[in-house]
Amino acid sequence: TDNAAWLDHLKHIIRSRKSASADTSYTASLFKKGTHKVAQKVGEEAVELVIEAMSNNDELFKGEAADLLFHYLVLLEDRGIGLEKIIELLQQRHQK
Repeated sequence: TDNAAWLDHLKHIIRSRKSASADTSYTASLFKKGTHKVAQKVGEEAVELVIEAMSNNDELFKGEAADLLFHYLVLLEDRGIGLEKIIELLQQRHQK
């Protein structure tokens, strides 16, 4: 599987959930709660990832890493900033 293509697919799914019913979509419910709550969720997931990094359970760590990445993508979409803009910034930083 092409990881970049799959990540792009996930980004489009997240975008489509913005207009979905908050009653049937977890992602739509996040958007409905607003940027503050989406950002708070990213923070919570980051803390959970850090906690799992200290354990020896790779499965729990990978699960929290996936949760953080998902919620980060939701936050980017909420802010109207594409992941490609973040990648461009990283590329610029590493060309110096």
